Formats: sequence, C-alpha cells, structure tokens
Amino acid sequence: MGKYKKYRKEARNYAKEVSNERNDEDNKSDRNEDDDEQDHSTEDPRSYYKSSLSSSKQQEKEQKIPCSWDRYRTSLRKMFFTESEIISGEKEEEDFWAFLRKYEAFQKKRGQNKSYKDEDNSRKLSKKFSLPLNYEKKFKMNYSLSRHALKYLAVSQRDYDRGLTDEKIKEFKQILLYYVDFCQKAKFAKVQKLREDQRNLPIFAYKEKILEEIKQNQVVVVAGDTGCGKSTQIPQYLLEAGYSNIACTQPRRIACISLSKRVGYETFNEYRTQVAYQVRFEKSRTKATRILFLTEGLLLRQLQNDPLLSQYSVVVIDEVHERHIHTDFLLGIMRCIMLQRTDLKIVLMSATINIDLFSSYFEDCPVLRVPGRLYPITLNYKPIGIEEKASRSERLNPGPYIRILQLIDHKYPANERGDLLMFLSGMAEIMAVVEAARAYSEHNKRWIILPLHSSLSIEEQDKVFDIAPDGVRKCIVSTNIAETSVTIDGVRFVVDSGKVKEMSYDSKCSMQKLQEFWISRASAEQRKGRAGRTGPGVCYRLYAESDYDAFQEYSTPEIRRVPLESLILQMCAMGLTDPHKFPFIEPPDSASIENSVVFLKEQKALTENDVLTPIGQMLSQLPVDVVMGKMLIMGSIFRMIDPVLTVAAALSIQSPFTSRAHTDLEATEARKDLESDHGDPFVLLNLYDAWLEIKAEGSQTKKWCKRRGLEEQRFYELSKLRKQFQQLLQDHQLMPKDISESNEYMTADERKKKHAERRMLHKLKRKEQQSSRKRKILKLEDDRYELSENEGDKDENSGDIRDIEFRLTHNLDKLQSSSARKRKLTARDYNLLKIIISSGLYPQMAIADNHNNFKPNSEQAFHTKNKQFVLLHPTGTFSSNPEVLQLKHHDIKKGLNKKDLYSNSHQLLAYVSLLETTKPYLMGTMRVPALQTLLLFASSIDTNSNCSRILCDGWMELKIEDVSAAQKLVTNVVALRNTWLKLIQMKLDDAWNKTEQDTIVYRKMKKLQEILTEKLGDFLSCDISYCIRRVFVAELKISYRGPEEDFSDINTENKPIHPLKGGIRVNDYWTHACLLEDSNSSADLTRSYMKNLWTCPSCNHDFAFNVLQRVSHEEDCCKSKEEEACNELEDKLRQEGHEKLRKNFECDKCQKEFNFTTIEALKHRKLCSIDN
Repeated sequence: MGKYKKYRKEARNYAKEVSNERNDEDNKSDRNEDDDEQDHSTEDPRSYYKSSLSSSKQQEKEQKIPCSWDRYRTSLRKMFFTESEIISGEKEEEDFWAFLRKYEAFQKKRGQNKSYKDEDNSRKLSKKFSLPLNYEKKFKMNYSLSRHALKYLAVSQRDYDRGLTDEKIKEFKQILLYYVDFCQKAKFAKVQKLREDQRNLPIFAYKEKILEEIKQNQVVVVAGDTGCGKSTQIPQYLLEAGYSNIACTQPRRIACISLSKRVGYETFNEYRTQVAYQVRFEKSRTKATRILFLTEGLLLRQLQNDPLLSQYSVVVIDEVHERHIHTDFLLGIMRCIMLQRTDLKIVLMSATINIDLFSSYFEDCPVLRVPGRLYPITLNYKPIGIEEKASRSERLNPGPYIRILQLIDHKYPANERGDLLMFLSGMAEIMAVVEAARAYSEHNKRWIILPLHSSLSIEEQDKVFDIAPDGVRKCIVSTNIAETSVTIDGVRFVVDSGKVKEMSYDSKCSMQKLQEFWISRASAEQRKGRAGRTGPGVCYRLYAESDYDAFQEYSTPEIRRVPLESLILQMCAMGLTDPHKFPFIEPPDSASIENSVVFLKEQKALTENDVLTPIGQMLSQLPVDVVMGKMLIMGSIFRMIDPVLTVAAALSIQSPFTSRAHTDLEATEARKDLESDHGDPFVLLNLYDAWLEIKAEGSQTKKWCKRRGLEEQRFYELSKLRKQFQQLLQDHQLMPKDISESNEYMTADERKKKHAERRMLHKLKRKEQQSSRKRKILKLEDDRYELSENEGDKDENSGDIRDIEFRLTHNLDKLQSSSARKRKLTARDYNLLKIIISSGLYPQMAIADNHNNFKPNSEQAFHTKNKQFVLLHPTGTFSSNPEVLQLKHHDIKKGLNKKDLYSNSHQLLAYVSLLETTKPYLMGTMRVPALQTLLLFASSIDTNSNCSRILCDGWMELKIEDVSAAQKLVTNVVALRNTWLKLIQMKLDDAWNKTEQDTIVYRKMKKLQEILTEKLGDFLSCDISYCIRRVFVAELKISYRGPEEDFSDINTENKPIHPLKGGIRVNDYWTHACLLEDSNSSADLTRSYMKNLWTCPSCNHDFAFNVLQRVSHEEDCCKSKEEEACNELEDKLRQEGHEKLRKNFECDKCQKEFNFTTIEALKHRKLCSIDN
C-alpha cells in the first residue's frame, strides 16, 4: 500500500508539471514565454520539468494570500462577461461573483498546498495517465466540455489592468472553469430532484393507465384530488405519448400563465415556445407550440373561425367542477364536435366532481380517480351559539374567530411553525375579523393579521406568501379566493365559516344579487384540504356536523346565476340560433333565456326571427359584454372615439380603486381634483388621463397611484384592452388605422429607441422568468398599511417591466394628446359623450324619487322600470354629492296640476349595473338629460293626438305644454333617428367594410357623419320645458285608446293601426294618437287632423299640415337634403379627380394651348384633324 501511495503522489506531481507546460503553450502570444519555450525545447525534458516545478513553487509562494478580484472587476467584465460569452447578463454575473467570494474564503481557509517531492515513479505514472502530481479537483470535471465553452472567452491585452498579470488571468480562467462545472452539477442535481418529485406525485402511478384509457376512448374523466399533480403532469404525459397540438383550458388567466411556466420548466422549455400560453391581453404562442394553456373564453372565440377545432388533437378541460358559464358551454360544444371529429381526444380534469353527471353526459366515458397527497387533518366542529350570531343588519361577531387564535396560542408552542387561514364570506366580514384580530395581536405580539380579497392591491395580496418571523404566525383572513385559486404554503390551521357570497341574477329586474349562502360539501372539503398540504393540520368548522350533512353536494352552476346575453350572442354567431335546444349539461332557466333574447332585440342585436343583425355580428366579435360593445360601435360614428374607448375599457375591467380608496381621507383628498359631477365613467376617464400625464412626465406613477388609493395594474390592463378595442374597430373599418405607429414612419432615433426598449423588455422578462418573487420575512407591523413619504422611490419606472412594455406597445404622446383633459371638452361635448355612452347603457335608466329633497345623502332613492327604491352605491361619485341630481328652484315652473314640475333641466341616471347586497344599489352611474335620452333610444314611443303627452317604453311619461314645440320635437327626433340608423347601416355594411378611406363612399359617409353630429348637438341643447314622471303598471290599462276607435280622420298617410294600443304605427318605435287625452288639455288642441300653418326648415316652404303630414314631409325633405349634399360632394370629388388629370396640351394642328385630360386631348386632336 505504501508503494502505491508513493506512485500516486509521484503521478500527481508529474501531471501538475504537464499542466503548467500546457498553460505556457496557451499563452504563446507573450514574447517572453515564446523565448522561454524555444530555450526549453533544446533542454533535457527532465530538467525542464524541474525548472517548471521551481517556477510553480515560486507562484504558490506568491499566492499564499488569495487575490481579491473586486478591484479588477471592470477589466474582467470587459474580457469575460460580454453578451456573446457563456456567462452574460446581470443576474448570471452577480451569481458568479457570489461564487467567487465563497471560493476565495474557501482558499483562504484551506491554506497552502503540500510541498513538492520529486519521485521518479510518480512522474512515470503522471506521464502515463496525464494526471497532475498533486491532487486537483478540476481534473474531476468534464474538462474538454469546459475548455470548449471557454474558448469563446475573448481576452484583449489592451483591457488588462496593470496589476492583472497573465498568471492572474490564468487563475481567473480556472475559477471560471470551476464555476461552469459547479453550474452543470447544480443543474444536474435540479434535474434529479425534479424527476424524483415527479415520480413521487400520486398521478405518476396512474400514468400508463391514463394514457391507455385516452388511447382507447375519445373522452376520459380524471378526478384527481388536490395536490395529485394532474394539471402539470397530464399535458406532459400526452406530449411524451406522441400527441401534438394539445390545448389545456383554465378558468383563470393567471392559472394559464403560471401552469405554462411550470410545465415549460419541467420540460426544459423555459426559453422556447413548445409550451406556451394565450390569454386575453398577451400570448407566448408560436408555430412551434405543442402544449397551449388558454382560457375557456378564448377557446370559444377560436371556435368562431375554426368550428371543429382542427388545430388541436387533444383538448384538456381543467377545473370542470367549478362549473363556470364558459365551462358548461364548452362541454356542450365538445359533445357536438366529437360526433364529427372521431380523432379528437377530450380529457376532463377536476378535483371534486359529480362523476355520474359527467360520465353519463359523455355516454358513460371512463373515470379515473387519483388520490391526493394530503397529510392527516384533525377535524373539529365548533358551531357558533345563537346568542353570538349577528343579526342581519349587524356586522359579523368576531368573537368565535378570536377564540380560535387564543386556542392555538394556548395549545401549540410558539416555536412550532404553522399559519392560520380563515375563510369568510365577504369583505365586510373580513374587515370585522381583521380589526378584532389586530387588537388581539397588539396585546400578545404573536400574530400578523393579513386580509386577502380581490380588491386589495397586488402588493398587499402578495404579503400572504411571505414568511412570519420566529415565534410569530400569520393569520390570513380570506374569501373563497384561497379555496382553489391561491395556494399558500405553511398553512397548518384552517377556520371555515361555512359561508360564501355568490352572485346570482334576477332576470325580471336585470339585477345581480350578491348573497350569502352555505357552501357545498365539496367546497368544505377543499377548504379543509388547505390545512394538510405541507404537514399534519387542524380544521375548525364553525358550524355543526348536522349543518355539514345538510349542505348541497356541489355548488350551483354559474350558468344558472348570471345573465346570458353574451352567451346567446356567441351561440348565434356560431350558428346555434335556438338556445333552448342546445345540449347543456344542466340547462339554464327558460325564463332567463327568454329575457336575454328580449334584451338583445331591444339592443337591435337580433331580429324578430332571432337572426343576428349587422350590429349583432359586430358585437359577437368584441370580447366584451353587449352594453360595452354597442357603446364602442356608436362611438365610432362620432368624432369622440378616444374618450369612448377609454370609458368602455374602464367599465370592462375591475375597478382601479383599492379597499382603502374610500376610507382613507388622505387618498380621497388627493383624488379630489379628479372627481367629476357628471358621473363615475367620467371619474375613471379623468383618472386615466391624469395617469397618462404623469407617465408622460416620467414621474413615478406607482407612487402617484398609491397616494390616491389606486391600483396601477388596472391602468395597464385598461391600456391593453383599449388598444384591443381600437384594433378591432380598425379591423372592421369602424375607425381609421394610425399609420404613424408603423415603423416605416418613424425616425432613425425613434426606431433605435424602440429597439433598445424592446431589448430591455426581453431582458427583464427573462430575468423575471429566471427568478421568481423572493419570499420576505414579515414584521409585526406589516399587517398595517401606512404610506411613508419616501414610498415608491425605489420603484423607478425605468426598470419596471410593465412600464417598458406599455411604452413599447402604446404611443404615449398620442394617447396623452387625445385625452379629454388635453381636448378640454365643452358642455356640448360632454352631452354628446353622455349620449354615446347612453346608447350602450339604455334601457338601464333610473328616475329620482319625488321626495329625495327631504332625504339625507345615504337614503337618496331612485326607481328603474322593474325595481323601485334603489340607492346610490357608497363608492359612487354621486353618493357624496347628490345635489347635482336635483332641480334648482329657479329652473322649476308649476303647471296646471300642482304636482307637475316643468323644467328644461330634468335628469335621469344611466347606470352600468344593479347590484343587491344588503340593499339594492346603482353601480357606475352617470347623469343624462332626460327628454333627449328617452326620445333617442326608447324602443317604444307612444303619443296622444297632438304630441303634448309622450310615453316612453311604457313607464316614463313626458308632458310638454307648448304643443307646437312638442310636434317640432317629435319630427326632429324621427329625422335624427333615421339619419343615425342610415349611418349605422353604412358603417356596418359589408361592401363598405372593404372600401378604402379615400373612396367616394367613405367621403359620403363622413359627410353624413358631420350632418348627424351637428343635428345631434342642436337637439341636445334644445330648450324645451317639460315635466317627467314614472307611470305605474296599473295606469297603463287606462292610458290607451284601443284599436276599436276610428282613426280614419287622422290617418292621412294610410299607416297601419296598432292591434293592442290603437293609434297609428308611424314606424317600428312610434305609435301616434294611441294615448288618451290629458284631462287638462284644451279641446281645440286635441285633434291632430286639424291642420296648422307650418314652414319647413329644410325647404323653407309653407304648408297647412297635421302632425303626420308634417313628419312625412320633413322626413322626405331631410332625406332629399342629405342626398343633395352627398351628390354635391360626389360631383366635387369627381371634379377634383378630373382636375388632377388635366395637363397643359399644345395642339400641333391649330397651334393653341389647352388644359385637357388625356381623353379631352384625343378628342380635340381628332376634331382638328377632321377640320383640316
């Protein structure tokens, strides 16, 4: 053994000398080394190695103290860390220097190497095996691979520091080798750990069985418990089995992105696109994509262009147990597609699922149950006593929840890890418990209380993922968002209130109801499972076991709780015209379908035969609800599309206000200059425009938002959706494309700047992918929100990935210049914008209660057509300023009936939605002029014989004392609505969609647009005194004349008689003379067959006409005037075209000069030839 050790030592020493020689050969560029090498070549090799050895000993002597590389960092960066090298990028370079510091500390601790002993046998072995004489760890590395990688590291002599000698550079190269080897081994260890974790997942044991079932069957259901790995592993199993083009749907966009990143990481596709995602605002999908994670809504939209989903071979539908409206619709579509595409594979996945329902729906398809990976959970029922339950009007009693905190403190030592997750029904309940829990925490210093709900800012939500310090636990008080959407590690205790607030829909009054319900047994099990994901846990249920047994097994499907307008519109666009016959897994209520169809017909999206109109076809292609879609279409007709785009996008996303926005006085005061007395849509418009101004100035918008209680992420989402709306309108020729945004029209500096920003964005995105959010250590004071003076200073916009992406995809200067604040809208502009917004919101109108003047702000009541006594929502702009909705005393004039208050300033409230929580509230309100809004958008207008009494949509009555003004008003409305309808038809006509902007048709439409805008402006500013009131249903029975009366004396235009109301049907919305006369009307003014002298404002001719004749004439006259204007424009354009073709022409026959077109010149030349 001794002899062997001797040879081994000799071999190590010999190899070390060989290594030194190789290093000398690598640096032949050094003149001195070249000379030395020439000298050595004539010497005896043994003496050369001895001299090399002494040189090596001298180097070792010099390097007893490790070199500090920090002072050479700049030079070394130029040599070794450029973009083309193996170590590039800020993150990679920082990682290397951290490694180097540890390496230096290790070398210092290790000390000097052992002294050299020259032994012949060792040298022979060293020469034989090419090994160093002394053991060196680097020879265990994959040396050739590392040297191959390092050969690209360019070393420039001119960049050398004076103290950075060749020997030090050689040493630095060797350290780089060590680092590369370290990285390789770390990656290999990661791969080993990853594969081991995958094999340990419960789903892995069922891999072959799942693939076999998918191979043998077209539809397979995988019922996998929480944590079994189905969402990440099954797409990988399918890809490994040879399936390509796999679509995996998720109900939430955040799940699509996170799963795509995780599966990409596990398949080593982090920086490639084989695994990608596609959601509403962004996508990473390319032609190389094989696994695509996308939302259910997006897949449904793809069906409009690809009805059989031919681009996919497998469709995986995850989380089907949540029963979202899109999930149920997609299941019905897949059931139809599979009949025509027998090659398509469908995989349904869920945590808790009604197996019999789904299996029977797909003709008894196979179901595979996969157990979860949960630790034991101790279950405790602790029902709340009757005396502790809060009444319906009171806040939640937090006492039972605080006792759980006390129980945990008493029973479990503080040094035992484990956080607490509480499930409550809503935000008010959360705040009640949070306030009491914080008071308890201040006393014992053992809890950090963190609320979790959707209205919190992203930064505040992210706190729940951070770590509590030693001896302190987190108490997370959450809605059901933590049930499935969010997974929080470290939760050991769960408190389940057994309640949830769900949105239901009352189709009779078009109102959403946020009501508190008992959860289902499936949800209760999901909540319990949150306690056993990382270790044994405890679940406290604050209800009795008998209550649990009485719960529904599964939650009510969303399709039975929400409005169906958008779904039915989408079905009609796909050719499914009868929703009653669609094979839903559980069909919605028939009444809900009927009410939705009626609503679509009122919006002119469907014909009476349930066929899509041009407006309906456009609405079906916009990824937004019907109300916002119609608002966009109407906005494109006028020259105010920019504010309409902003308002529509703002009303389509989650509110930018955080939970503290309306409770923090400082935040409220900071927003004061951005408030608007026109309504909530205008507040959102002001906020966005102000944010753009701050962004354009280069200031810190994040800090600006925080001070005002706003979530900046919402403004980025608004910008993306606004741009998407703009592109959709441009694609359908509803607004012109902006050629200035094209690269062709940019200057060299602008293109250079954009390319630099794009590189920075790519760098930041890669950095974000490489390093996920690091968990922080929380402090006891972290459960309170305080805005310090310097908050946000560290969040420079220049390094914000969202800011760079925003600037790359948006023309900030143009956005700012087109904002309402820059345009300085006039009162006429505001009225026009209100009418455009109302065109989408109508018939969502409310009228003030007659007694509001005597009520406090919080009790101001309003009435809609089907719901009485609704209130202003506390977060709305009018809740603190209802005076702007009331008539001023100097504007009021009393009529013959003292209850009739005549004025020209009556207003209605247009609203985005009705929401009932504890009370019914109006959401997203805006005040609009009553008379103009009703006459422009009412689906039904009924008048008496002289038009002094007008009933709109069977519930809002207008009375006008001036009969002549009333008749003029009605005739103007008919002409205005006809022009508007004509322009809409031109806008949406297929033939026009294909025309260019410089054609005669386009210029005609633009001329008509100018005429309509001018007429509409005059109509909105008309000064007519009238009174308005709400008509009760009982009054309608005695308001109409009926079809039995004889109308021949007034029906001079031979119009049809209304079969129910009586009166004359002038058009599809106006029925004339169907209302009984008002008892206060004068007898000589009640009959419309009496002709009055009238001067037509269009042709200036005098006529003796009754009302119908007047309307008919003005309709024809306006039509002729519009056609005349269009014809004049056409002649002018043709003349301009001819003038452009004219050139100076000198006739060689008659020797005269002319300004002719080519044809005119040929004709003249021909005539000259004949004459001569």
